[in-house]
Amino acid sequence: MSNVEQIVAAFQDEMRKILHYQEALELLEWDLRTGAPKRGVPLRAEAIGTLSGEIFDRVTSDQMAEYLQELSDPSVYPTLTPVLQASVQEMKRQADWIRKIPRSRYKQYVTLTREAESVWEDAKQDDDFARFQPYLERIVDMNIEFAGYRGGEGNPYDALLDHYEPGVTVAQLDAVFTPLRKELTELAQRIAASGHRPDVRPLLRPVAKSTQREVCEAMLGVLGFDFSAGRLDETVHPFQITLNHYDVRVTTHYREEDLRVALFGVMHECGHALYEQGVSETLVGTPLCGGVSMGIHESQSLFFENIIGRSRAFWEANYGWLQQRVDTLADVSLNAFYAAINDVHPSLIRIEADEVTYPLHIIVRYELEKALINGQLSVRDLPEAWRHKMQEYLGVAPDTDRDGVLQDVHWSAGLIGYFPSYALGYIYSAQFRHALLQQMPDFEERLQSGRVTDVRDWLREQIHRHGKLRTPGELVQSVTGEAMNPTYLLNYLYEKYTPLYAL
Repeated sequence: MSNVEQIVAAFQDEMRKILHYQEALELLEWDLRTGAPKRGVPLRAEAIGTLSGEIFDRVTSDQMAEYLQELSDPSVYPTLTPVLQASVQEMKRQADWIRKIPRSRYKQYVTLTREAESVWEDAKQDDDFARFQPYLERIVDMNIEFAGYRGGEGNPYDALLDHYEPGVTVAQLDAVFTPLRKELTELAQRIAASGHRPDVRPLLRPVAKSTQREVCEAMLGVLGFDFSAGRLDETVHPFQITLNHYDVRVTTHYREEDLRVALFGVMHECGHALYEQGVSETLVGTPLCGGVSMGIHESQSLFFENIIGRSRAFWEANYGWLQQRVDTLADVSLNAFYAAINDVHPSLIRIEADEVTYPLHIIVRYELEKALINGQLSVRDLPEAWRHKMQEYLGVAPDTDRDGVLQDVHWSAGLIGYFPSYALGYIYSAQFRHALLQQMPDFEERLQSGRVTDVRDWLREQIHRHGKLRTPGELVQSVTGEAMNPTYLLNYLYEKYTPLYAL
């Protein structure tokens, strides 16, 4: 065995060990969010902090730095396989992200956020922002600190954005979000003025949780979720988590008075899961075995939730079995159901928002995060700032913090910089749809005949299988032939909602 082969073998072994630590960490995270007892949270948070510290040590170790340096040598790097080359680059990216943060601060942050999630859950239930406020203040302060370690001449928020969507900056988002907000606000106003409003009351009839779970499991099967490599669980705030390539878990939240919450929530998380399950097996055991960015990840969840899940063609094939399982829909026609699931009106809750107003919810959060990180807004003033932005952009404002600033889990988990990924994902999803239609012009006919897995397979071939072998920009370019273009999202929304609301 040559010296290079020995280094490669040692590097691969170290990567596998890091992945094993991460799997244990993800299992603890999943358990914490799906029913761990409250009294155990502080000690669980400490355990998660300890494991995170071990990962930190391995990623930033002198030994890992030596491997990366030797494998990046111009005389060696070109001889590596594409997977090894990409693995070296991904490990460099991970190391660069955390190396500048003192280990003790990193561990404190992980422990803090795991405690904060539990506090947030109680604060949301009791509508008590004051209980959560000190935790969020510390989380924001530490994100400002971490952004400072990253340096750079741009906006401090850029460093946080880059963690979730590499290469994206505030300048780029402002250039996209400002005109998008204007166009969507005008479209929402035209819809409101049209005088058309579907009757959503049939969808608000109580449906037992047991029935909803049966429906959600059936829906996962229809969309092509592999239950031999995944499972469905219940949680307060839906999420998807990957323990390893063959253990991909989704969760949803059941609200007995509104079937849509669980149904569309599970379709959203299924999109994430299909991405993870569709990564090529050749990438298993490497840091490339997962989604390339949160924007691309959200494009897949929103593709299945909205572009497929809120289309008439999909329900022409699937409404029959849904009616059979849900007695309260027996007297609801397909036309009425389709109109109801595409009801457009300003609402308070992001995960329940319609397709037209959804990006406005994201822009609210983006602008508040940006202000927090730039020191232009204090955490104590966040609830009022939230109400002001919601009133300005959507024309509605929450009476409670439960329906306002406390509604999302993200900030308690320390995911500052994540929210813009939802809007980017929505833009990507419409752009991917446009590319799909060029290659699969009978897209709707396939949905009508129940062949939704044909679409999944196209997405798997074009996007999923590549894992992190390509950057987000390279992936979008390879699939669509151009860089990110929000025009396709606007075209999709106008094309769909003009006839629905007789605009």
